[in-house]
Amino acid sequence: MMASDHSRGPPQRAIKRLLIANRGEIAKRIIDCARELSIETFALVTSDDTGHALGAAHALPIPSPASYLNIPALVEIVKQHEIDAVHPGYGFLSESADFARRMWDEAGVAVVGPGWDILSKTGDKLAAKLLAQQCDVPTLAAMDKPVVGVEEVRHFAREIGFPVMLKAVDSGGGKGIRIVRHDSDLEHAMKRAVAESPSSRIFVEKAAVDGFRHIEVQIVGDGSGQVRHLWERECSIQRRYQKIVEQAPSTISNREFVGKIIEAAMRMARHIRYLSLGTFEFLANADRGEFFFLEVNPRLQVEHTVTESIALVDLVKLQLEIAQGAAVGETELRNVSSDVMQVPKLRSIQLRLTAENVQRDWTLSIGRVHAFSLPTGHGVRVDTHLNHRRTTVVGADYDSLLAKIILVGESHRSLLAKCRRALEDTWVEGVKTNLDVLRAIVAHKDFERGLCDTSWLESNMASLLTSGLELSRGINNRQRAASQFAEDDTQYLASPPGSSNSTTMLRRGDAWALKLTSRSSGTTEETHHIKIARVTRNGFPSSLKADIEYSHPGSEQPHIFTLEATSSNASSAAIMASGKHRRGDENNPRHVVVPFPGKLVELTVEEGDEIVSGQVVCVVQQMKMELEIRASRGGRVKWVTDAQDGEDIAEGTLAAELEDLRGDDKTRALL
Repeated sequence: MMASDHSRGPPQRAIKRLLIANRGEIAKRIIDCARELSIETFALVTSDDTGHALGAAHALPIPSPASYLNIPALVEIVKQHEIDAVHPGYGFLSESADFARRMWDEAGVAVVGPGWDILSKTGDKLAAKLLAQQCDVPTLAAMDKPVVGVEEVRHFAREIGFPVMLKAVDSGGGKGIRIVRHDSDLEHAMKRAVAESPSSRIFVEKAAVDGFRHIEVQIVGDGSGQVRHLWERECSIQRRYQKIVEQAPSTISNREFVGKIIEAAMRMARHIRYLSLGTFEFLANADRGEFFFLEVNPRLQVEHTVTESIALVDLVKLQLEIAQGAAVGETELRNVSSDVMQVPKLRSIQLRLTAENVQRDWTLSIGRVHAFSLPTGHGVRVDTHLNHRRTTVVGADYDSLLAKIILVGESHRSLLAKCRRALEDTWVEGVKTNLDVLRAIVAHKDFERGLCDTSWLESNMASLLTSGLELSRGINNRQRAASQFAEDDTQYLASPPGSSNSTTMLRRGDAWALKLTSRSSGTTEETHHIKIARVTRNGFPSSLKADIEYSHPGSEQPHIFTLEATSSNASSAAIMASGKHRRGDENNPRHVVVPFPGKLVELTVEEGDEIVSGQVVCVVQQMKMELEIRASRGGRVKWVTDAQDGEDIAEGTLAAELEDLRGDDKTRALL
């Protein structure tokens, strides 16, 4: 791209002051790389989310998580701090052409990435499919414009045949995607997909599921037409279209077939003179010899790490160098082969460690990470924002990613052994994680043999949950047995999984004077007093149960209470809702219970409705994903919650109570 041509994006120029408009592990990754390039870094933080800012030259407070998406507010921040470039990371505004354009037009600041012109051609899934067709790259049958009504979708689906995919035009990370296998599911699935799309626009395409693998190609371009690939990644281990395990190169042995996929990605990238990093995604079936283009992710990917591991390059560094005007041949890519058949000798696998309760349908596990241990050793890399010096809070505002565990080895067998060992050395206290399932995946024969397609994980979920629990139980037992010799020195050791690690000693007689002043009403300061009379359980700060003496202004004698405190990061509205709405009994088959905190989107049944097993009773939003709560049995709806749409509800809220239909059936039989 010529420096004077601003029609496609801002000019490439030196970066001295960089704002990282993101959080979590990717913000930490970008900050660390920028520091190595002597670039002054600015991180954004909220009051309870600061771990990623360690190492940044400046930490800038923002009022709420919504600020990461507030373009006018971000424009003001870069103006105020004389910032000359913004790195968007992934997610948030990383694929927004509007963000890139407004940053340049309103503040003269470049957004690191491909520029608004390429973003408009690739960030929109329908525009990207058109690009693929222009470059003679195979695509799945699809409608060529956003759909308006369900009948339009139904007509198209009947023409091409079920199953079909409903996809948000402008969403990522698994949001706004629904597979529809039957006509009867179409209307409800469409409603959910539209709700998760930022623009409320979706399209429909033929689904390719059985036997297809998710293959994506890493592309690097400098805007001049010079484009390089860094081979492919395989991301077939996914649930609800969210990747969990990624590897590079792919397990497909037919390199000529893989080479065709890589060349298709290169053809598309050359056509638009691609700039910066981009990932071109495909579904591929090697047995049939066919592949189809899916989408372009015009940004840094979560799984960029496995490509770095096999190609021995720093993709974030490449991205920052190209943003400053470097040509592809002037970067470390000059030392990397461009031959698609000359595959790197190294192999790499990334395991995403997330705060999710896999036993409860992978719902977000909210809370504080009190202690953790992550693996080390040869061939082990961990990208994370977790830090022993700061408490990490998992809340409903962000995604569930805690850490990326990246392993590298020379053979598939040695790499799997490293994966298993690394996961044995991993544990997290305070929140539930997907660790059990990760252990089960890397121990499974299908994964070892490279036989997993995109439907494999969900098809084998029940057995993986069982085997994962067994594996973790055995690992924990061995670790406890091995630590017996150090029983007398436990105060110096990190706690093994499942044990208490209270670092604060609370005893009878401890007391505090609490001074409270209302900010809103301007009332005078009040002093309250709390004294511990007896501690019955001390797991502070995660939990505490004690008898206390409480005195407030005007009280003649202390009041005696039993205090039971549990750490929580659920909103105050959700906590209050736990006492406001009726709670369900998970062991009662007639109760339809919401298994996680969130925001009620819709109650889909009414009292008196007759429903069947598996029918959706309500929809609850968590992490911007709309999750369906289904009945485990059929019956008549006897009672429904009085919670309103948009209201915060607590974990364990009873959504509906069912009753049997047998009495009516017998009555009808007699008539």
